[in-house]
Amino acid sequence: MIRKIGSIGRTYRHVNRYREIITVLFQHGFGDLITNSQIEKYFDFGKKFIPNKKIEEVTSLSRWERIRMVLEELGPTFIKFGQIMSNRPDILPEPLLIELEKLQDSVPPMPNEEAGKMIEQELGKPISVLFKHFDTNPIASASIAQVYRAELFNGEKVAIKVQRTGIQKIIETDLEIMFHLSLLMEKHITEMEILNPVQTVKEFEISIHKEIDFNIEASHIERFARNFQSDLTIYTPEVYKEYSTKKILTMEFIEGIKVSNLKALKETGINPLLVAEQGCDLIMKQIFEYGFFHADPHPGNILIMKDNITCFLDFGMMGTLLPKHQDHLGNIIIGIVNKDSKRIAETLLRLTGTYNIENRDQLEQRVSEMVNQYAYIPLKEIKIGELLNKLFRMLLDFKLRLPSDFYLLSKALITIEGVGSRLNPDFDMISHIEPFAKNLLKKRMDPFKLARELSSSMAEFHLLLKDLPFEVREIIRQVKTGKLKVEFEHKGLEPMLAKHDQISNRIAFAIVLAALIIGSSLIVLSKIPPLWNDVPIIGIVGFVGAAIMGFWLLISILKHGKM
Repeated sequence: MIRKIGSIGRTYRHVNRYREIITVLFQHGFGDLITNSQIEKYFDFGKKFIPNKKIEEVTSLSRWERIRMVLEELGPTFIKFGQIMSNRPDILPEPLLIELEKLQDSVPPMPNEEAGKMIEQELGKPISVLFKHFDTNPIASASIAQVYRAELFNGEKVAIKVQRTGIQKIIETDLEIMFHLSLLMEKHITEMEILNPVQTVKEFEISIHKEIDFNIEASHIERFARNFQSDLTIYTPEVYKEYSTKKILTMEFIEGIKVSNLKALKETGINPLLVAEQGCDLIMKQIFEYGFFHADPHPGNILIMKDNITCFLDFGMMGTLLPKHQDHLGNIIIGIVNKDSKRIAETLLRLTGTYNIENRDQLEQRVSEMVNQYAYIPLKEIKIGELLNKLFRMLLDFKLRLPSDFYLLSKALITIEGVGSRLNPDFDMISHIEPFAKNLLKKRMDPFKLARELSSSMAEFHLLLKDLPFEVREIIRQVKTGKLKVEFEHKGLEPMLAKHDQISNRIAFAIVLAALIIGSSLIVLSKIPPLWNDVPIIGIVGFVGAAIMGFWLLISILKHGKM
């Protein structure tokens, strides 16, 4: 049974699911996390439900392995959480990231009847009316959706992505519980504060809601297609909007060879070396020219069609770089190529939006040491994705954080480097990325572009000057009428204010306690009836109440270790 959650102010309806989550945590040796979070204050179930044998079996594994096993056992929402968090080297240790990358959507397929019912419900027509042929055996199955192959009446082959029945309800339930757990961890476990679990769950909520809205993925595909509409080396699947909804996504079915299938590529006369070069250039265009890139370019998401045309699949996870972020990335790449640690350090500070830090010299020193590790290594042997990842992780030591898409970027580069090296053992990522970075920075210095930016700035300055007299008059008017308010925001005082409230509450409690004792004493001395053994009953009740309050105050003080 759930009890009232004091300061959190919520009551959770999903007791059975909460019980399941806590049981799995205990089973995998995370009883300390449950205890330290003080969940037992809000629930009447606990360790008595957990078989001890299972705990002994899993504690022989590493903590990181057990975290992965917990996420896998808890199902779709938690698996997706782990997969998304595997892109966050800024807050998670590397051993855990390695384990999270192993997460698979290991869930049984959705019954075909449910999939058919979902399609008919969403599209408003029977499958026999919608499709000339529909293959009831899914060609892919994951925790959020399954993919089926079908044929339209005009003969076109399509792939239909169908959302699992009830997945939204499951996700909402798990998110509610995740928010509660993160609140408790942040409140009671000091070490968790640096990870900011509540904010992390909020970011995950935004991400997974995007993933279960197939209209967003459809818009990603269309945007990607527009970017490369004049490039004949890449093909983007067509989206059939009349057969798509928020829960159904119908796309053109692509016939091709997985980029990792070297044998099949060679048998069809496709040169793997050319595939590596072309694929890398396409990724660089996505990053440096369009600022919109495929964030998960693993071999399963890249097909090679005839005539050596590359096709990317699965546009659910995409990264976006603002023009200024593209500039900063270009500066970092050029800095790495030229071993210019000062340039790299300054650019990293701009990226984090922090221009002045006390330990700036220390940051430059750390960057210099890292860059010098690669000073005598041939450029073609430098793994640019791994190097960027190390640079970004290093910022954690200085409590600096980058825009989240930069972590997607580093992972995408690491992935595509791996694909390129498999196709070509002598694959040189730097030789591909450097020209794009230089060209980007060159374009930023184009006289016509600078003139347009100057014109835009002048227009903004003109508006500022135009509005300035009115703004000044408004300030003067508010001063005259006494309506001008100046607000101060104090930061870092929360712990002191909380302690101040605690002290004030204890003083007030002690005053009430003393008044109760004095009042009860006066009543006893005055012999006010009704009496019990010649002692006023009201006085006895007062003394008993005072004793209870006194012990309560004493226990509270001892519990917090302060006398």
